[in-house]
Amino acid sequence: TAFGGLSFLALEAIGAAIALNYGFTNAAWAILAMGVVIFLTALPISVYAARYGLDMDLLTRGAGFGYLGSTITSLIYATFTFIFFAVEAAIMALALQMAFDWPLIACYLLSALVIIPMVLYGITFISRLQAWTQPVWALMLLLPFLWFALVQPQMLDGLTGLSGLSSGSADFDLLSFGAASTVIFALVVQVGEQVDYLRFMPACTPANRWRWWFCVVMGGPGWIVMGMLRMLGGAFLAYVALQFGATAAQATDPTHMYLSAYTRVLGDYGAALWVTVLFVVLAQVKINVTNAYAGSLAWSNVFARLTRSHPGRVVWLVFNVAISTLLMTLGVLGALEQVLGIYSNVAVAWVGA
Repeated sequence: TAFGGLSFLALEAIGAAIALNYGFTNAAWAILAMGVVIFLTALPISVYAARYGLDMDLLTRGAGFGYLGSTITSLIYATFTFIFFAVEAAIMALALQMAFDWPLIACYLLSALVIIPMVLYGITFISRLQAWTQPVWALMLLLPFLWFALVQPQMLDGLTGLSGLSSGSADFDLLSFGAASTVIFALVVQVGEQVDYLRFMPACTPANRWRWWFCVVMGGPGWIVMGMLRMLGGAFLAYVALQFGATAAQATDPTHMYLSAYTRVLGDYGAALWVTVLFVVLAQVKINVTNAYAGSLAWSNVFARLTRSHPGRVVWLVFNVAISTLLMTLGVLGALEQVLGIYSNVAVAWVGA
């Protein structure tokens, strides 16, 4: 179930953006280095959450931030959820517009509002949704990569020599490596959403010890292993899209990435379009129910302490979705690198501490 929250296509978008801007070499090293850092920071957080049934807010208070400090970090966490809700919903909206030619603002609203009724049923429904949809999502995710590995493996050769638009080189450069790392660092807060599932783990006993540790590591810090592969996959799909005539802007859009790949796999643009849209909608619904749920809890924590009132989680759910919708209309997807680069500073300061 915890892996269900890793369906977000922003991973591919991030991988594509840093590879196209800074070159594949710098992007690959940044993904590897930041992956190790994120794994190491997420490991103790995940273990304590699973062992004692604590969420990120209680873990933060227990780590020395105190009552006021955890209020501020809850705001940081809420910011993470609505930034990524907006990014994921914007990706879904672009897919809907491509398929149905609806006005973009209508697609934004639909992509955001459809999540609210699902989250109203709470974590039990979300867990079931993740489990039911996981096999289909995994198959649709892997199919293009398997096809290229078997049919056109030569595409990988060109990827390794990809030069960056900003760096102007395919060689390793420390500044480009640092710039790419800054974008990835924002993902360090994803452990908070993993914790929202891990805190419901059963107690560790001698009978289930090995299985318990396996599930905690895979569902907690292990998310970044899949995340690293997905970012590298995004760089590859962006390169594929460029080879088949996409612009640089289109190549960083996950819908265009998978559409280009599925067109090669299926050999028919129309069929590829509908398969791509189905995949994008499925992936984005899976992640945004988690973003919306986690965001509503974070906002509830913040305002309960500031105002001493508890209007209910539904109020903060709608509030979180409303902020995300506003960000979509302001073009957060087009400024993904800049937004995550700024946010990563406070994210790393909190989780690293």
